[in-house]
Amino acid sequence: MRHIGHIVVLPTVLALTLSGAAAAAETYPTKPIRLIAPSSPGSGVDIVARFFGQKLSENLKQQVVVDNRAGAGANLGAEIAAHAAPDGYTLFVGTPAHAINPALYTRLTYDIVKDFAPISMLTTGQYVLVVNPSVPAKSVQELIAMAKARPGTINFASAGSGNATHLAGELFKSLAKVDVVHVPYKGTVQPLIDMVAGQIQVLSTTTVSADAQIKAGRIKVLAVQAKKRTAVMPHIPTLEEQGIRNAEAIVWFGMSAPAKTARPILDKLNREVNKALQLADVRQRLDQLGLEVEGGTAEKFDAFIKSEAARLTQLIRAGALLVE
Repeated sequence: MRHIGHIVVLPTVLALTLSGAAAAAETYPTKPIRLIAPSSPGSGVDIVARFFGQKLSENLKQQVVVDNRAGAGANLGAEIAAHAAPDGYTLFVGTPAHAINPALYTRLTYDIVKDFAPISMLTTGQYVLVVNPSVPAKSVQELIAMAKARPGTINFASAGSGNATHLAGELFKSLAKVDVVHVPYKGTVQPLIDMVAGQIQVLSTTTVSADAQIKAGRIKVLAVQAKKRTAVMPHIPTLEEQGIRNAEAIVWFGMSAPAKTARPILDKLNREVNKALQLADVRQRLDQLGLEVEGGTAEKFDAFIKSEAARLTQLIRAGALLVE
């Protein structure tokens, strides 16, 4: 036994605690795991959560149940995950909203850093600027000309005020200097349905959410909102190629657990996620969705979240995004 100030350190007890956590990780999981997706069924995060949930279920030999908790700009799902028992049986799929919300909401009941234990990045992807096929514009510059000729008459949708799709749309609106009307929805699915029906004209969305509608020709892609073209649509130019600079908006997905989840369990989950990301069928499916494989350490994901939160906070405070 050693004394450090007024603290008594018991090496035997500490060793037993650590060995107990390691032993628990060896048998983990012994019951189904809940994977919270902070969005509605059919959304991009839901698609990713279900895909990786299936892979974890296969590898861990235990059922992974996706729990859709849409609402409050993804805050509802994050709040439930942050306050869940830190036993490895509640996991969370984070998205750009996870990094945006601290700058938008002053009364969050959770902290994105203190209340979550990062497991691993999953994937990243690009936003695409899409329009209803009835919109005559064949390029971004033609769309801008239309908007300037008829200010206030063209609408652009988002998955909700403060959502990452809202930020992507506002970035384009600000940099293109056009007067278009924001129409917020609750989720990513309904805006696409209404766009196909002709009620919405412009939308910044992800290739994950819009994949089926794009392939079916029900919506038209004008630009990739990123620094480089996407491999899934190599013929579509970026916004920068069409004269709009600094409008990049990325979508990302990562897995976390409640803070204080035992490190051996987090390490095991990290290994399983990274193992899944190396599978040929996983890479093929992500390619189809326009997503890039990420993975890596929990520390890498933690640094990314902090960096994104700082970057997006700066954009928001500069007026790039106003929540109605």
